[in-house]
Amino acid sequence: MFETILGQLNSWVWGPPMLVLLLGTGLYLSIGLKGLTLRKIGASFKELWAGRFGEGSGEIPPFRALMTSLSATIGTGNIAGVATAIGIGGPGALFWMWMTALVGMATKYAEAVLAVEYRQKNDKGEYVGGPMYYIRNGLGPKWAWMGVAFALLCGVGGFGIGNGVQANSVADALNLSFGIPEWTTGVTLAILIALVIFGGVKRIATVAARLVPFMAVAYILCGLVILLINAVEVPAAFVTIVKSAFSPVAATGGFAGSAMWLAIRMGVARGVFSNEAGLGSAPIAHAAAQTNNPVRQGRIAMLGTFIDTIVLCSITGLVIVVTGVWTGAEQGSAMTAAGFSSVLPGGDKIVALGLAVFAFTTLLGWSYYSERCFGFLFGIKALIPFRILWVLAIPLGATINLGMVWTIADTMNGLMALPNLIALLLLSPVVFRLTQADNNKSSSANTETSEQQ
Repeated sequence: MFETILGQLNSWVWGPPMLVLLLGTGLYLSIGLKGLTLRKIGASFKELWAGRFGEGSGEIPPFRALMTSLSATIGTGNIAGVATAIGIGGPGALFWMWMTALVGMATKYAEAVLAVEYRQKNDKGEYVGGPMYYIRNGLGPKWAWMGVAFALLCGVGGFGIGNGVQANSVADALNLSFGIPEWTTGVTLAILIALVIFGGVKRIATVAARLVPFMAVAYILCGLVILLINAVEVPAAFVTIVKSAFSPVAATGGFAGSAMWLAIRMGVARGVFSNEAGLGSAPIAHAAAQTNNPVRQGRIAMLGTFIDTIVLCSITGLVIVVTGVWTGAEQGSAMTAAGFSSVLPGGDKIVALGLAVFAFTTLLGWSYYSERCFGFLFGIKALIPFRILWVLAIPLGATINLGMVWTIADTMNGLMALPNLIALLLLSPVVFRLTQADNNKSSSANTETSEQQ
């Protein structure tokens, strides 16, 4: 009975209204920003590289703020999430993941701009921010309940999507590929996570800045090797992806077939699950950046969606389509592993190790998100008890059946997006004003430089 109700709630949360709100908000912001998120990609990568060293108030350099954000987004969604989307919605789901990411870049930009603009110091003197703060400080006291709702959903939901699900995915993958018992993985993960999160955001950011670039580049290189070996099939794969996005896909092999709507639903839902644009989690990390320029941090933040979905998810999706494993019986990470194994010897072990590192960093990133939400709700006295609880939850998540937890976590993800998206729409004039002011300042600086020359 409960599972039926939960399934219906999940279908409602991720139904047409939510998908329209997610895509609509991103599209509205993209238009209001006059395509800035697409025009400034190259310049934003230059700012990211320069952001290795902070300039201004904050806790961590802008580069490390993005790596902390990416540590949470690059996870099971890039391996299992993409495969699940294609396995249910067909290859066309990847196309809708791309569309979600392209408009989601504007959403992520706006989130970071507002996070820096409305951040504040906590009782320890640390800069904190995120949707709960820009809702309360930007929209005023009458909207404060919405900030509390977001903090509660994100704080509690993190134990599902950012803890139990991640630990379970790692334990399952390592058990299947290397025969390591689930409890061993759970205990090991708990110890490693404890060593990092008790050092606070600076230690989390340091670890993320070292692990995230390494693991992302390694995974991309392995995927590119497979695509180069199957280079002849790549153009046909793109055609299949685009055609499947706008037409039903017939049943073939182990694939049951899907309608166009299923491709859209799975593409958008899994895309948001992967890059988290619109959920409101990433701005919690960007609020800690050492910067006095909200717009610059916004441009750096939007790269998180680009890297996560346009680059990493595309690698996974193209490998799955090119190798044809999407028509087989495998689902989730097993499908991705089958794609890698069909070309690279030991490909399943590469995927298992990638999943382990991805999930480890997600555990770190989400621990910070949930911690900040509990800090907002209960003050800094709640931080140490929260960290202890977070560590203790890891072995539990690694060893139990998480079928229902996945659904609960997915539902809470959708629900926490609601207050954040409403706030983004209501505060969009602030985003546009700050962006225009920064553009005017840059134009004036360029004019002065030209005159001096």
